[in-house]
This record gives sequence, structure tokens and C-alpha cells, in this order.
Amino acid sequence: MTKKDRQVAGATLADNNAAEPNNPDRAMSARDLKNLYYLKKEIKEQQRRIAELESAATKCTANISGMPSGKGVSDKVGKYAAQIADLKAILDLNLKKSFYELNRLTRYIESIEDSEMKLIFSLRYIQNMRWHEIARAINYQDESVPRKKHSRFLKSDRNIRI
Repeated sequence: MTKKDRQVAGATLADNNAAEPNNPDRAMSARDLKNLYYLKKEIKEQQRRIAELESAATKCTANISGMPSGKGVSDKVGKYAAQIADLKAILDLNLKKSFYELNRLTRYIESIEDSEMKLIFSLRYIQNMRWHEIARAINYQDESVPRKKHSRFLKSDRNIRI
């Protein structure tokens, strides 16, 4: 990713964020709610990949395989530097998106009037809990209870967008 590509991507993100109304009463779709979860997974994978590339670039041990090796000197750091820089730029952009989505999600959850529903949404989308963990946290034996309440809430008139 070139510097110009990063600037364009940053400008696009800023435009999208500016166009998004800061109205907490705006209904969120199921896709909107899941977006933060997958963005967090993507960030973790990018961080893992950067650490892997940095480790490969700075690895000091010789590879002893018993096979003859080619002559010459290779620049490991230079070999991986461009990849690391690109991944770090993408990671930075995704961290900004994640921060924006988390704020948007928090505003939406705070706009929910029902306290139990607020708790279900918070546990599910901010803390990334599974349905059985949520059920246990709010003292239900069956995981389908909070899941069904969640689905009914999303389908209610107030939350038409699904």
C-alpha cells in the first residue's frame, strides 16, 4: 500500500464517518452489530502476521540443514520491511475503524431502554460472549432465552433494519 493509497483510504474512512449521523436512536442492522466482532478478529490476525514478519526479519540463528547454501548476503530486514510497513498501515486504519465502530455501538446500546436488553447486547457485541455464557451471566439455564430476546428486539418496530 503506497502512501497515496493510505491517504485515500484514510480520507474515505473520514468521509464515511462524517456522513454517518451521530444519532444514537438510529437502528443498527445485525450486520452492523457483527461488524465490530469481525474487525477485532482481523486486527488480531494482522498483529500476529506483523509479529511473524518482524521475527523472520530479525532472526539471527543460522539454518543448519546439511544442504549447501548459496553464496552472497541477503538482507532479511529489507526483504520484509515493505510488507511490515504495509501491514502496519492497514492495521492502523483498522484500529481507527474499530474505535469508530465501538463508539457507535456503545451509543446504540446506551439508547436501549430495557436494562436486560442493554446487558445482552453489551455482553454479546462488546465483550464477545457466546450465547451460553450470556445466559449464565444473566441467570438463565437455557441459552436460547437471551438469543430469542435479542432476535425479537432486533425485529421489533423500533429496529426495522435487519
